[in-house]
Amino acid sequence: MDVGILGTGEVGRALAKGFLALGHSVKLGGREASNEKALAFARDNGPRASSGTFADAAEFGDLLVLSTLGSANEEALRAAGLDNFTGKVLIDTTNPLDFGKGMPPRLAGGLGDSAGELVQRLLPEAKVVKAFNTVGNAHMFRPEFPGGPPDMFICGNDADAKQEVAALVTAFGWNVADVGSIQSSHYLEAMCLVWVLYAMQGGGWNHAFKLVKK
Repeated sequence: MDVGILGTGEVGRALAKGFLALGHSVKLGGREASNEKALAFARDNGPRASSGTFADAAEFGDLLVLSTLGSANEEALRAAGLDNFTGKVLIDTTNPLDFGKGMPPRLAGGLGDSAGELVQRLLPEAKVVKAFNTVGNAHMFRPEFPGGPPDMFICGNDADAKQEVAALVTAFGWNVADVGSIQSSHYLEAMCLVWVLYAMQGGGWNHAFKLVKK
């Protein structure tokens, strides 16, 4: 499968390497084709890795991943060309964090205007699935924890798209917890803040969520 990733930061590169490890081809897209992180990724990761602009990545991918800063989502998606998302599954990994008053960050937006919902409204013909927003990039691919695989919470409006993303999340080494429609993005984005707050209280950054059932 061809995967287009919008965003050249740590999250985008971590997911890109995971997709490559699973045998997929990946194009990492930035604002400019000359983005040094994207060029280094393509140079260092073999023939199935390539780089380009946001538009190049969006056109390339059968599956797309949004891993920009939450505050930059609309700008990145418009630069990528909204028509390039039509009919495609888009994994939204972003959190709309506001660092304007320092740490801890605040969550920008409330019910109805979470990052996931805004992305879906901007791309009505895409199949947006929220995932990979509740853990740090170091543990996104094949996480190893003493208690076994943690749970990745996902949400989205399209059942088939969620099934596809759930299969990929499982291949990345996670259990999957589906929490409903894209409206649940607000709560998953708030979970990111819980993850950050725990780390800031001295818990470190090596943790993930697990849903315990009986």
